[in-house]
Amino acid sequence: MSGFLDTLGALVLLGGTLFLALGGLGLVRMPDVYNRIQAGTKATTLGTLLVLLGAALISPAWSVKLLLIMLFLMFTNPLSSQVLARAAHRAGVAPVASKDALADDAEDLA
Repeated sequence: MSGFLDTLGALVLLGGTLFLALGGLGLVRMPDVYNRIQAGTKATTLGTLLVLLGAALISPAWSVKLLLIMLFLMFTNPLSSQVLARAAHRAGVAPVASKDALADDAEDLA
């Protein structure tokens, strides 16, 4: 059974690192601060939770401590992203104007 949990833990760790890498890519690729906050928060929260879950599967003796860390992250990461977005809004950072592709399609059909 230990071999199965180690393999499952390694796969979950790999999935977590993939989400963390995608979160980092989102920080580079997104056009404005609001999109960067969302990409950084959503992907890195899920990635970190998966990494901690994988570590708990590999080392069950640490699972209670890792669960407490996971709960702490689930409460603090969304709160911190909301505070960052609110501070950016109060500082007057405007979102990037985006192109409305659906409006262009409606004009083509008319």
